[in-house]
Amino acid sequence: MSTHTEHPAPQGQEPLDVNDPKLTRFDIVREGARRDDIEIVHYEPQVLPGTKAERRLTRVVAGFFLITGLAATAFLAIYIWWPWQYEAGRGGDKFYTPLLGFTLGVALLAVGFGILTWGKKLLPKEVSIQDRHEGQVDSEGRTITGQTMLYMADELGVKRRPLLGISLLAGLAPVAAVAAAPLVGGLISQPHKNNQMFTTGFAMPEGGQRIRLVREDGRPIRPADISTGGQLTVFPGIDHGVSNKHADSPTLLIHLRDSDAQESRRANERVGHGDYMWGNYAAFSKICTHAGCPASLYEQQTNRLLCPCHQSQFLITDNARPIFGPASRRLPQLPIEVDSEGFFVAKSDYTETVGPDFWERP
Repeated sequence: MSTHTEHPAPQGQEPLDVNDPKLTRFDIVREGARRDDIEIVHYEPQVLPGTKAERRLTRVVAGFFLITGLAATAFLAIYIWWPWQYEAGRGGDKFYTPLLGFTLGVALLAVGFGILTWGKKLLPKEVSIQDRHEGQVDSEGRTITGQTMLYMADELGVKRRPLLGISLLAGLAPVAAVAAAPLVGGLISQPHKNNQMFTTGFAMPEGGQRIRLVREDGRPIRPADISTGGQLTVFPGIDHGVSNKHADSPTLLIHLRDSDAQESRRANERVGHGDYMWGNYAAFSKICTHAGCPASLYEQQTNRLLCPCHQSQFLITDNARPIFGPASRRLPQLPIEVDSEGFFVAKSDYTETVGPDFWERP
């Protein structure tokens, strides 16, 4: 048994046959409005088709979209080719981040102004009032909905204003590429040229001597310089080793108590780091593996190392394993020994990447 709901026509007007080919698309839209108890109070185009005003507004909107495309293209060019690696002085790398922010900001502002101008100046003005009601949608209702959507597309004016469609495509295509750029950036250009993410100031040069561990003033360190249970921040004993040029190299040298050192050695042997300690001394990176803050608050009674930024805690006697907070990876350990003159040296560079995790890490 089928049912058909009659839609009463307001003010005595009979419902129209929406399948009548003589009806215009707007006639169907207006009929659909009537059946939904919608009264179109006001409807008029803001500019007449083919007038100077329409052409002027079309050029303005197209201009905004073209600015969007140019700014987004500039963002991509800067992202790929502008020098970004830090260099001392006033090199081009200082403008890398500001230029990315400026070009992306211009692109987003321009597309926003373009859409606002299009909607506020080119689309018709309409004021409608609808009474709320409930009811099922029949086949004619679906026809009306489809024709309404097509009518709205017509009112955008892309067909009779092809410049808008072309400029919109030219503007938004680079914006889509901007969104994808960070995801595929590592495939465009190798982000770790010269292994700068895998080496620190403790890397021994070819044919050179092992790098000494030094204080902030450059003085080398002997075992007797650190009391039992004490710790000291050390740096690579090379030129600019204490400067920001080697900001990934600060290391915490810890003198463990006998029982704690034995526990730490057993933990090292479990992960293949049996020769990383020298006596009761162990050295760990000071760069937190969560966000790169300095993890420097050492509690000798519990052998916990605390990062003050986000409260990550690392257990030194268990390979500096994270036991609290957001950090998910242990602090890398620096293999150390004492040279013939009795000073601490690095046996090699860190064998794990220093600092926060990144996606290439296995």
